[in-house]
Amino acid sequence: MTNLLILGGTTEANALAKAVAQLGIPATYSYAGRVENPRPQPLPMRVGGFGGAAGLARYLSDSAVTHVIDATHPFAAQMSGNAVAACAETGVPLAALTRPEWAAQDGDRWQHVPDIAAAVAALSGPAQRVFLAVGRMHLEDFAAQPQHRYLLRLVDEPDMLPLPNCDVVVSRGPFTFEEDLALTIRHETQLVVSKNAGGTGARAKLDAARVQGVPVLMIDRPTLPKRVEFSGVTQVLDWLTHP
Repeated sequence: MTNLLILGGTTEANALAKAVAQLGIPATYSYAGRVENPRPQPLPMRVGGFGGAAGLARYLSDSAVTHVIDATHPFAAQMSGNAVAACAETGVPLAALTRPEWAAQDGDRWQHVPDIAAAVAALSGPAQRVFLAVGRMHLEDFAAQPQHRYLLRLVDEPDMLPLPNCDVVVSRGPFTFEEDLALTIRHETQLVVSKNAGGTGARAKLDAARVQGVPVLMIDRPTLPKRVEFSGVTQVLDWLTHP
C-alpha cells in the first residue's frame, strides 16, 4: 500500500496534495516550518525539520513511507540533497516535482549571478531603491549593503530586521501583474533582486520590471543531485500508480 511523503511548501506541492487527497492516496504533507501559519492542506501535515539526511531516513523507516515527492522550493538545496541521501539509504523511491526556470524575454534587463553572495557583492555602489525578493532567510546577508532603500515582501510580520532602511509588505502570493506594477511604482523601484524560482506565483514582479524598464539581478538556481524529475502532477500520479 502506498504511503506518500510530500516535501512541500510550494504551489506545485499544494496542487499535488489536492490531487492525492481526491484520489484517496495515503500521504503526509511536510512543511519546513519557516512560515508561522502554513497554508492548510487536505492531508495530514507535519511542520519542522527532520534532523538532516539521517533524521529523514529514520522518519521514512519509522513511518513506513513507500514514496517521497520532493516538491520543495528550487532553492531548498539542502532539503533536496537530504532527500536524495535518505531515500538512497532506505531504498524509498524518490521523485521531484519541479517547475521550469524563468527565461528572459524581449525587453528584460537581467544580470545573472550564481548565488546570494554574488548578489550581495553586485549591490555595491550608490544607493538605490531595491525590491529585495529573496525571502526572509537571506536578509542578513544583504546587511552588508546598508546604503540601499529596500522593499521587502514577507509572508509573516518580521520580529526584527537586519536592514536599517527598508519598507515591509506582509503578503502571501500568488501575486498579479497589476498588484506588482502598482507596488513597484509606489515604491519607485530601481532594481529587483530575485531568485530564479520559476512558476507563476511570483513571476509578476519580473513582468512589472520589464514594463518599466527596471533591471533585475537574477540569482541562478543551485545545482542539485541527480534524481527523477517531473514537471506536472499527472506525471507524478502516473509514477506513483505505475512504478
